[in-house]
Amino acid sequence: MNATGLAVSVQGLRKSYGGVKAVNGIDLGIARGEVFALLGPNGAGKTTTVEILEGYRDRDDGEVSVLGTDPRRGGAAWRARIGIVLQLASDAPELTVAEMVTHFAGFYPSPRRPAEVIDLVGLTDKARSRIHSLSGGQQRRLDVALGLVGDPELLFLDEPTTGFDPAARRAFWEVVHALSGSGVTVLLTTHYLDEAAALADRVAVIRDGVIVAAGSPADLGGRAVAEAVVSWQDDDGTRSERTAEPTRLVASLAASFGGEIPGLTVSRPSLEDVYLDLIGGQR
Repeated sequence: MNATGLAVSVQGLRKSYGGVKAVNGIDLGIARGEVFALLGPNGAGKTTTVEILEGYRDRDDGEVSVLGTDPRRGGAAWRARIGIVLQLASDAPELTVAEMVTHFAGFYPSPRRPAEVIDLVGLTDKARSRIHSLSGGQQRRLDVALGLVGDPELLFLDEPTTGFDPAARRAFWEVVHALSGSGVTVLLTTHYLDEAAALADRVAVIRDGVIVAAGSPADLGGRAVAEAVVSWQDDDGTRSERTAEPTRLVASLAASFGGEIPGLTVSRPSLEDVYLDLIGGQR
């Protein structure tokens, strides 16, 4: 992809702490308007990579461009174009949701309307509520609102739904879909593979400071062309066969059964299967 179409461009990124290579030669490109998920076990280099892109940590080597600017030289105007979701809601427990978002809007040259952002994260009915009265999931949504109120072109989401209940996670996913639909680029880190599958246009898996695979959630690590397992029921019980041509096998089974195939299932490796294989079982 042409670099002009990239929100993030990284070549040969390296960062060491003492003798430990936290990031060891990463190449990465994220298109404008894309939702990109960075996956990997603890200590793989995700946080270091993201902090370098945000401009909060310097690098040892490599070329990095974020919205056309080297993050270590990014000034106030550049920072106003990115959004970073931090855990800030609990810092002002006596303010209301509306007061907190309005306060943060004052930090930016061209903010979004606070009411619009509050509605986007699903907190309109809590706008007049004090922050200390919010649930953990609602406080996290407020954190997202604070990251969005500056109307960023690029939003960094680091483990955004940790601690959410299932309903809150699904509601938050709708927020991310809405952002993507409006043209915001999103860089997401998460330990939830279903979240990556639901949200990301592309994912990359990082292990030991190196990206070991990248692609869409559907084809990461060759998922789309991996052998399928076809299972069915016959007089001897459940039978299974691994095949690279599941359609041919299913057609053959349908002919032998004269129609419907009892207990038919066709499955390929899940994203979790591929991910665990790529990281070698690390956590």
